[in-house]
Order: sequence, then structure tokens, then C-alpha cells
Amino acid sequence: MRILAIDPGLQCCGFGVVDADGGTPRYVASGTIRTGGPAQPLALRLRTLFDGVTELIRQHAPTQAAIELVFVNANPQATLLLGQARGACLVALAAAGLPVAEYTPLQMKKAVAGYGKAGKDEVRAMVQRLLDLPGLPGADAADALGLGITHVHAARSLARLGLTDAGAGGVRYRGGRRAGAV
Repeated sequence: MRILAIDPGLQCCGFGVVDADGGTPRYVASGTIRTGGPAQPLALRLRTLFDGVTELIRQHAPTQAAIELVFVNANPQATLLLGQARGACLVALAAAGLPVAEYTPLQMKKAVAGYGKAGKDEVRAMVQRLLDLPGLPGADAADALGLGITHVHAARSLARLGLTDAGAGGVRYRGGRRAGAV
């Protein structure tokens, strides 16, 4: 299983690619997609995200995707803009036919650092340790890699229970009966 994980952002979108060898995540690639910032029109920034994710799919041939769920913060305009960035990434993933799993920041932090309210530095350090990286990844890339690690752990847990991951549709029993959402 190769996972393309996305930490959406309108100025800087983090990505991480991890392989799951026997349920253990292995680093493949990571980085950021930069949109040119607020000086660029919104439509062009969204197109940059779509094109960037599409190119990552072409380069790395993932079999699954994971993306961070948008959280509502104190600034509704910022939440709306983040949702639009996330939407551009989701459309690129869906256009490629990838099953997409969605995780909250709390789920990712708990899976990676063992604590849902872990700070950015703790997440970066744990991602470095879990993927045996020579240095700390950037903050956006670390969050994306953390989502990839979270997805590997979730897939391993589902497999132990005899369930299969149905991507955006949730979790299904092998026989096709719905068991619950991811």
C-alpha cells in the first residue's frame, strides 16, 4: 500500500508519501506545494493545488490517500478558504480514483505522538523517529507524513478485525455490510 497524505493549506500545502510494508510505515517522499500566496488570485491558487496533487499522483502512483479534515476556527473566513484548498486537493484525489480517508488533527496527533493535543514540535520529532528520517521534516510536511502514518495504523487495525477500508465510503465488512465510518 502506498499512501499520498495531504495537509491542505491555501498558501502552503504539505504532502507526504509513505509505503506500508507489513503494516510498518516507510518514508518515500515529502514536501510542500506553494501557491504563490495572497498576491495570487484565489482561483489560480486552487488550480496550483489541484495541479500539484495531480503531479504527485503521477510521480508516486499511490494506491490510497489520506487528508486532514478541516476544523472550524475562530475566523470563519480562514475556515472557508482552508475548505476551498481542501476541496481542490480532494477533487484531484477523486479524479485519480483514489480511495480517500479523512482524519482530524486530534486523530493524527494521537496516532503519531500518543496525545491528541501534542504540539507541532512533538509531532515533527515523532514523525522523524517513526520514519527514521535523518532530520526534522518541515511542519506542513510533518503533518502530512503524520496523516500517512495514521492511515497505515488504521489500515492495520482494520485488517486485524477482518474489515476492509472502503476509502471515503467508510469501513465495510469483507461481505460488504457497512460497519461504520473511518
